[in-house]
Amino acid sequence: MNNHIVIMAGGIGSRFWPLSTPEYPKQFIDILGCGRTLIQLTVDRFKGLCPMENFWVVTNAAYVDIVRKQLPEMPVNHILAEPAARNTAPCIAWACWRIKGEDPGANVVVTPADAVVMNPEEFRRVIGNALAFTEKSDAIVTIGIKPSRPETGYGYVEVESGHTPQSLRDSSPILGEQLADAEISKVAAFKEKPDLGTAEKYLAAGNYLWNAGIFVWNVKTITEAIKTYKPNIASDMERMKTVADVQEVFPQCEKISIDYAVMEPAAADGRVYTHPADFGWSDLGNWASLHDKLQKDSANNGAVGKVDLYECKNCVVHAEEASKVVLQGLDGYIVSAKGDRLLVCKRSEEQRIKEFSQK
Repeated sequence: MNNHIVIMAGGIGSRFWPLSTPEYPKQFIDILGCGRTLIQLTVDRFKGLCPMENFWVVTNAAYVDIVRKQLPEMPVNHILAEPAARNTAPCIAWACWRIKGEDPGANVVVTPADAVVMNPEEFRRVIGNALAFTEKSDAIVTIGIKPSRPETGYGYVEVESGHTPQSLRDSSPILGEQLADAEISKVAAFKEKPDLGTAEKYLAAGNYLWNAGIFVWNVKTITEAIKTYKPNIASDMERMKTVADVQEVFPQCEKISIDYAVMEPAAADGRVYTHPADFGWSDLGNWASLHDKLQKDSANNGAVGKVDLYECKNCVVHAEEASKVVLQGLDGYIVSAKGDRLLVCKRSEEQRIKEFSQK
């Protein structure tokens, strides 16, 4: 079975202003200062699992030229240009219907473009396990990240009580045979982003994982699941046989996430599994998560660019385009310079950045 990778790259990254803008969002930026953009790093970590001709990117129509420039080896007809943002369910459905048209036996990984993985070798091992699992089953697999803290910014995956990996190997109502991989467990439910008290309970319980939004399935399984749980979206996909139909039909698709559309009802029907993982994942959704991933100095400052810090602590600075930045006496600040835009904001007020950028 051929492996295909679907990269979702349509977001605008408004929480990373001024580094990320609607015209040039964070997935196309070298946000870690490593010489590769987030979407390029996403492709890099799948090396060896999938040939370049089997990569797909679903993105906003405005970003197609950026994708072509940053991923020149990818087939141009595998860049799917959304004429309107309709959330992840129509995005994933479109890609999977297209893949099924080219390769009806395909095995598919769906991933966001803007996550960070610090251990790509372990990532490839986990994804390889999941692909081997879905190749011979009708299971839907989500990658669950082992939590390191009571995080309130992520959704959670609850592993079904009593369905340890070993017990799954003994019996499975979905596969009807022994499971090949002892690391994969059955999902009981998906949980929304919790408050702190609930997150602490999840961490203590030990059977809750962060929902990374990385999915693995064979193309027949997911298209049949969408037909079952969201027949209206499946019908829209059948109509989208030409570019003209895409322009007409896609903006009319129901705006809904894949979690609500498929994952939650499929989990309730006992069809979803998870592979617990620990490969240094972050969704890199805000400045706090960037600070967490950057190398810090002795005063807990993380910086990208030619930055000199004096008597500063607990800051995150991104000024890659500037020839020199000097900061003195700051404690707990975000400083970002991009083009003619500059942000200086307390880290404690980060949630207001989207508001600031829209003034």
